[in-house]
Formats: sequence, C-alpha cells, structure tokens
Amino acid sequence: QVQLVESGGGLVQPGGSLRLSCVVSGFSLNYYVIGWFRQAPGKEREAVSCISSSGGSSYYANSVKGRFTSSRDNAKNTVYLQMNSLKPEDTAVYYCAASSRLYNDCGGEYIYWGRGTQVTVSS
Repeated sequence: QVQLVESGGGLVQPGGSLRLSCVVSGFSLNYYVIGWFRQAPGKEREAVSCISSSGGSSYYANSVKGRFTSSRDNAKNTVYLQMNSLKPEDTAVYYCAASSRLYNDCGGEYIYWGRGTQVTVSS
C-alpha cells in the first residue's frame, strides 16, 4: 500500500523554523521526484519545492527561495523540508507528493499524495 505521511508541522512564531518530514512506503523512493505543496484557506494549492530522485537538483518557489531547503535520505525513505525565517504568509497545510519526472517549476503529474500537515506561523 502506497503511503506518504507528513509530519513536523505546528505553531511557530514569525522568524522561527520548522522541519517537515515525508516518510514514504509501498514504493521505492529512489525513482521518484518529491514535491512539497501547500494550500492556505481560500487559496489554490501551490508548489513550494521539488527535489530530484537523487537529491542532486531542487527547485523552489520564489516566495520561499533562500528560506526553505529540500533534502532527502532515500535509505530512510524520507524527504525533508527545512523551513527557516517563517512568515505568517507561510501558514498553510503542507503536502508531499511523488512524481516520476522533475520539472523546473515543480509541475507535471504527481501520482501519490500525503494527507498534509498544518503549519501555522503566528505570534
């Protein structure tokens, strides 16, 4: 059974940090691009970051560039999103998803999705 499970979300003050994890099972992480997406209330889902299957390439939305970093440990079936200098506008549900191809805008078809983890940035 394919599963992607996000964790690490929570409430943090502006300027703080969180690290999200995405643990996958039921398929080999070695062959998949992992994207991070977020959806705020009343807004469309947007791509935040994506990382190649090897971890050698990654892309970021302009809104998070320089603050967020994707990484992965295929041996642990886990992908991470380190989020620093968090802003209230980063508040959203964050999802990880798997795709077979990497595009530089993190587009394309993502075939497996997690259920999301809430990130709230507020003082």
